[in-house]
Amino acid sequence: MGSLAHHVVLLLRIIVKVGVRFCGGCNPRFERGEAYKEIKSRLENVDFQLAEEGAYYDTILVIGGCSACCASYEQFDYKYEEVKMWDSSHIEEVVEKLKHIENL
Repeated sequence: MGSLAHHVVLLLRIIVKVGVRFCGGCNPRFERGEAYKEIKSRLENVDFQLAEEGAYYDTILVIGGCSACCASYEQFDYKYEEVKMWDSSHIEEVVEKLKHIENL
């Protein structure tokens, strides 16, 4: 595929907007930043942004450092159910949930 055609195809893809909310890190049990990088690297059509009040997202990704997963997210506006993780073993599940949202 030529360069211009490739860019046109990329522009036509639907991008999912995900607000990301990290916990405060008081008791992290895994490298949250590394997990986030792994998730981002596996989802090309997702626009990840640190969640901000007043913005609208397709979903919110809540990355907690422990099983309390206490980061607040109710203050954000989003369309689909939030996606939460509190362990690196959740990466695959998070990726699959975000892929599902891509296909809605």
